Amino acid sequence: MSDEQALLELLASRDLGVLATLKRDGRPQLSNVVYAYDPRRRLIRISVTAARAKTRNLTRDPRASLHTMSADGWSWVVAEGTTELTPVAGSPDDEAMNELIDLYRSLRGEHPDWDEYRAAMIADRRLVVRLPVERVYGQAG
Repeated sequence: MSDEQALLELLASRDLGVLATLKRDGRPQLSNVVYAYDPRRRLIRISVTAARAKTRNLTRDPRASLHTMSADGWSWVVAEGTTELTPVAGSPDDEAMNELIDLYRSLRGEHPDWDEYRAAMIADRRLVVRLPVERVYGQAG
Protein backbone atom coordinates (compact mmCIF):
# COMPACT_ATOMS: atom_id res chain seq x y z
CA MET A 1 0.00 0.00 0.00
CA SER A 2 1.31 3.47 -0.87
CA ASP A 3 1.76 6.18 1.72
CA GLU A 4 -0.96 8.21 0.00
CA GLN A 5 -3.37 5.28 0.14
CA ALA A 6 -2.66 4.77 3.86
CA LEU A 7 -3.28 8.47 4.51
CA LEU A 8 -6.55 8.39 2.57
CA GLU A 9 -7.63 5.34 4.57
CA LEU A 10 -6.95 7.24 7.79
CA LEU A 11 -8.99 10.16 6.46
CA ALA A 12 -11.86 7.79 5.65
CA SER A 13 -11.72 6.10 9.07
CA ARG A 14 -12.39 9.30 11.02
CA ASP A 15 -15.18 11.88 11.08
CA LEU A 16 -13.78 14.54 13.44
CA GLY A 17 -11.15 16.95 12.24
CA VAL A 18 -9.87 20.49 12.23
CA LEU A 19 -10.69 22.66 9.22
CA ALA A 20 -8.16 25.40 8.46
CA THR A 21 -9.32 28.41 6.45
CA LEU A 22 -7.57 31.73 5.83
CA LYS A 23 -8.53 34.92 7.62
CA ARG A 24 -8.49 38.23 5.79
CA ASP A 25 -5.01 38.95 7.22
CA GLY A 26 -3.67 35.60 5.95
CA ARG A 27 -3.46 33.85 9.32
CA PRO A 28 -5.20 30.48 9.69
CA GLN A 29 -8.61 30.16 11.32
CA LEU A 30 -9.13 26.68 12.79
CA SER A 31 -12.51 25.04 13.44
CA ASN A 32 -13.32 21.65 14.89
CA VAL A 33 -15.71 19.95 12.45
CA VAL A 34 -17.53 16.71 11.78
CA TYR A 35 -16.87 15.58 8.22
CA ALA A 36 -17.61 12.77 5.80
CA TYR A 37 -15.04 11.58 3.28
CA ASP A 38 -16.12 9.83 0.10
CA PRO A 39 -13.09 7.90 -1.18
CA ARG A 40 -14.70 7.18 -4.54
CA ARG A 41 -14.98 10.90 -5.29
CA ARG A 42 -12.01 11.98 -3.11
CA LEU A 43 -14.40 14.47 -1.54
CA ILE A 44 -14.79 15.75 2.02
CA ARG A 45 -18.14 17.27 2.96
CA ILE A 46 -18.89 19.41 6.02
CA SER A 47 -22.16 20.99 7.16
CA VAL A 48 -21.68 24.63 8.20
CA THR A 49 -23.79 27.71 8.88
CA ALA A 50 -23.65 30.75 6.62
CA ALA A 51 -22.73 33.15 9.44
CA ARG A 52 -19.60 31.37 10.73
CA ALA A 53 -16.08 32.69 10.23
CA LYS A 54 -15.03 29.57 8.31
CA THR A 55 -17.85 30.10 5.80
CA ARG A 56 -17.03 33.79 5.34
CA ASN A 57 -13.34 32.90 4.93
CA LEU A 58 -14.10 30.24 2.31
CA THR A 59 -16.36 32.63 0.41
CA ARG A 60 -13.44 35.06 0.16
CA ASP A 61 -10.66 32.46 -0.35
CA PRO A 62 -11.74 28.87 -1.09
CA ARG A 63 -8.43 27.23 -0.17
CA ALA A 64 -8.67 24.96 2.86
CA SER A 65 -7.00 22.12 4.71
CA LEU A 66 -8.50 19.46 6.95
CA HIS A 67 -6.42 17.72 9.63
CA THR A 68 -7.37 14.54 11.44
CA MET A 69 -5.47 11.94 13.41
CA SER A 70 -5.67 8.43 14.75
CA ALA A 71 -7.11 7.87 18.24
CA ASP A 72 -3.60 7.66 19.71
CA GLY A 73 -2.40 10.75 17.81
CA TRP A 74 0.64 9.08 16.24
CA SER A 75 -0.85 8.86 12.74
CA TRP A 76 -2.23 11.97 11.11
CA VAL A 77 -3.27 13.32 7.74
CA VAL A 78 -3.84 16.74 6.21
CA ALA A 79 -6.04 16.96 3.11
CA GLU A 80 -5.77 20.12 1.02
CA GLY A 81 -8.03 21.45 -1.67
CA THR A 82 -10.07 24.27 -3.11
CA THR A 83 -13.57 24.25 -1.69
CA GLU A 84 -16.95 24.79 -3.22
CA LEU A 85 -19.94 25.96 -1.15
CA THR A 86 -23.49 24.87 -1.86
CA PRO A 87 -26.23 27.47 -1.61
CA VAL A 88 -27.83 27.90 1.80
CA ALA A 89 -30.74 25.50 2.33
CA GLY A 90 -33.85 27.55 1.69
CA SER A 91 -36.66 25.02 1.40
CA PRO A 92 -37.37 21.48 2.60
CA ASP A 93 -36.71 19.99 -0.83
CA ASP A 94 -34.07 22.12 -2.56
CA GLU A 95 -30.72 20.75 -3.75
CA ALA A 96 -28.82 22.13 -0.76
CA MET A 97 -31.24 20.39 1.62
CA ASN A 98 -30.93 17.13 -0.31
CA GLU A 99 -27.14 17.28 0.07
CA LEU A 100 -27.43 18.08 3.80
CA ILE A 101 -29.68 15.03 4.21
CA ASP A 102 -27.26 12.85 2.22
CA LEU A 103 -24.37 14.11 4.36
CA TYR A 104 -26.28 13.41 7.59
CA ARG A 105 -27.11 9.88 6.42
CA SER A 106 -23.48 9.18 5.54
CA LEU A 107 -22.41 10.24 9.04
CA ARG A 108 -25.24 9.11 11.31
CA GLY A 109 -27.78 7.05 9.34
CA GLU A 110 -31.47 7.88 9.46
CA HIS A 111 -32.73 10.86 11.43
CA PRO A 112 -35.68 10.20 13.77
CA ASP A 113 -37.63 13.21 12.39
CA TRP A 114 -36.68 14.46 8.94
CA ASP A 115 -39.24 17.30 9.04
CA GLU A 116 -37.63 18.60 12.23
CA TYR A 117 -34.18 18.22 10.66
CA ARG A 118 -35.22 20.15 7.55
CA ALA A 119 -36.68 22.98 9.64
CA ALA A 120 -33.50 23.19 11.71
CA MET A 121 -31.28 23.31 8.61
CA ILE A 122 -33.30 26.21 7.19
CA ALA A 123 -33.40 28.07 10.53
CA ASP A 124 -29.62 27.60 10.98
CA ARG A 125 -28.97 28.75 7.37
CA ARG A 126 -26.92 25.57 6.74
CA LEU A 127 -24.96 24.69 3.64
CA VAL A 128 -22.33 22.13 2.66
CA VAL A 129 -18.63 22.74 2.17
CA ARG A 130 -17.25 20.42 -0.50
CA LEU A 131 -13.50 19.95 -0.22
CA PRO A 132 -12.05 17.93 -3.12
CA VAL A 133 -8.85 16.25 -1.89
CA GLU A 134 -6.15 17.57 -4.20
CA ARG A 135 -3.19 16.66 -1.98
CA VAL A 136 -2.57 14.74 1.24
CA TYR A 137 0.42 14.59 3.53
CA GLY A 138 1.03 13.28 7.00
CA GLN A 139 2.27 10.27 8.87
CA ALA A 140 0.63 6.93 8.21
CA GLY A 141 0.55 4.35 11.01
